[in-house]
Amino acid sequence: MRHVHVISKDRDVVINMDTTYWGLGFGLMIIKDTFRNKILWYKFVRNETVAAYCEGIDWLRSQGFTIYGIVCDGMRGLFKESRQYRLRMCQFHMIQIVRRHLTTTPELEASRELLHLAYSLSKIPESEFRAVLRDWHDKWQKFLSEKTVQSDGKSHFKHPRTRAAYNSIRYYLPWLWTCERYPDLHIPNTNSAIESLNQRLKTLLRNHSGISKERRKKLLAEFIATNY
Repeated sequence: MRHVHVISKDRDVVINMDTTYWGLGFGLMIIKDTFRNKILWYKFVRNETVAAYCEGIDWLRSQGFTIYGIVCDGMRGLFKESRQYRLRMCQFHMIQIVRRHLTTTPELEASRELLHLAYSLSKIPESEFRAVLRDWHDKWQKFLSEKTVQSDGKSHFKHPRTRAAYNSIRYYLPWLWTCERYPDLHIPNTNSAIESLNQRLKTLLRNHSGISKERRKKLLAEFIATNY
């Protein structure tokens, strides 16, 4: 197998970033041109790290790329390290984070309302969402502050999952509507462009199960060079 990595001629880009895994310790980190279906950079990794994403971004800049927007899945450290870019938190993954905390069928009324609010992310503008979230918090502020005291005298919040879901939304709120602030850039609201690619790669290796890790790397590299 052989392949040649060709740098894209289109240097003004909005990019999607994500990492997909095949078991423990074998992952593929990808940076993809959102609109031209071109993989600009990739790296085989053991773990998804902020440093590796920054390495890919720095490489693109060294090759003359101008990055107008970045869509990613929500590594908190990445948002801190890349504040100079127009970052976009994938709204679908924001909903997934909330569902992980609350489950899909929460029993508490406050949790049900918050989950319903999360589902509306892609349907209402930022100003309306912020207003509704503020009203939800005002309604349930005392509920969120409730604590229980254990036998050892230590106190803990009574509803940690609901608090965690709310705090996650609050943290990512500045990056959930980046596309609304820069409409001319057409930054997508989800990372679906790269998620569909990940599924193609998973299907590829599933059809060639049993080969060694090094052969899997060669197969993926050849497939990317041929198709992207």
